[in-house]
Amino acid sequence: MSQPSRLTPDADTSMHTLENLIRRVGDGEQEAFEALYERTSRRVYGLALRVLQNSAMAAEVAQEVYLLVWTTARTYDPSRGSPQSWLFTLTHRRAVDRVRSEQSSRERGARHAQEVSALKVDSVDETVHHTIMTETLRSCLSSLTVRQAEAVTLAYYDGLTYAQVADRLGLKLPTAKSRIHGGLARLRAAMEQQGYNAQSR
Repeated sequence: MSQPSRLTPDADTSMHTLENLIRRVGDGEQEAFEALYERTSRRVYGLALRVLQNSAMAAEVAQEVYLLVWTTARTYDPSRGSPQSWLFTLTHRRAVDRVRSEQSSRERGARHAQEVSALKVDSVDETVHHTIMTETLRSCLSSLTVRQAEAVTLAYYDGLTYAQVADRLGLKLPTAKSRIHGGLARLRAAMEQQGYNAQSR
């Protein structure tokens, strides 16, 4: 049951034959299950593949569908739909569930990556953050442009994140980061000119 049958193109799929096979599967007949699989697996796999656009995931969904068939065949009611409709409904539901699961997983990964990126601060920036309140560093702020000083002050005096600085100043996030990083570079240069050793603290 690892892959859809490739023996014949779903040889005998008449409603009467499939209903009989499903009834026998519900009674626990292994041979009936194998016969049902051979007669329907290619179409089940094909539907899963159309939804998922991924052959490996489609094969997994097909296996899950036939596991459901084996465990729930006894509940099949012919008055509520044909055997193929029942199988296709099971397949479509499982395939859509897989699509949603994959999308949710990707979204969680993207959110995590953004959070990690927003929290990442290099060691030099941490040093500046810890010494920003000193008089030496205050005097160095005059070496920054007005825009750089504004962004750095919001980030380190007011404790705002990159995103919050961008929002406060009406900037795009990359622009806010650029101003902060450019300002920090000028601060380091000014501190070096004054003989300030940031590592000494």
